[in-house]
Amino acid sequence: MAKSVQDFIPIEEIRDGVVILRGGQLRIVLLASSVNFDLKSSDEQEAIILQYQNFLNSLDFSVQFFIQSRRLDIRPYIAILEGRLKEQLGDLIKIQTREYIEFIKNVTEQTNIMTKTFFVVIPFVPALFQDSKKGGFLSGILPSRSKGAKLAKEEFEKFEENRSQLEQRKSIVVQGLARIGIRTVALGTEELVELFYKIFNPGDQNVPVMASK
Repeated sequence: MAKSVQDFIPIEEIRDGVVILRGGQLRIVLLASSVNFDLKSSDEQEAIILQYQNFLNSLDFSVQFFIQSRRLDIRPYIAILEGRLKEQLGDLIKIQTREYIEFIKNVTEQTNIMTKTFFVVIPFVPALFQDSKKGGFLSGILPSRSKGAKLAKEEFEKFEENRSQLEQRKSIVVQGLARIGIRTVALGTEELVELFYKIFNPGDQNVPVMASK
């Protein structure tokens, strides 16, 4: 029997800003700002390296740094410029706007302009780990599908307990990166869905760009 695309996606569910993988492991994803390291002075660069080293040494759990590189879609910007071109009344402004549009088109056709987005993935593996053959879920974290959509009280409490542990890890990472000058924000459920859609559908350019809060 042929498998569907969903069978190859390791995500079971995204709930309340938490990614639940098949098997029950949990993940929180942070959107991170960048630091222009080359523009820093030598002393500032050394301080950043030292703070980053101290941050990594302070962790007693693993983290994953993920960089998403995508070619910049300039079409919406061109559409805005063309709309403004139609609104211009002066001939000189029209000529300048038209030349600017052509300049932008030529630059983007000759050079791949990339955008980079930085993420930090924080994992949590609950202690009571069941083998995936026993339903593919962590015991007590998620209900079996036969129980319906409503979580039992005990299952809900266990999920919240594990999410609390994950939130504590998130606080450590957020504070550690802040000392380096990196701002972070946790992705919500809708933003996570958008992120993973882009990952599994890299050719689809119609998904809106994620905005940090």
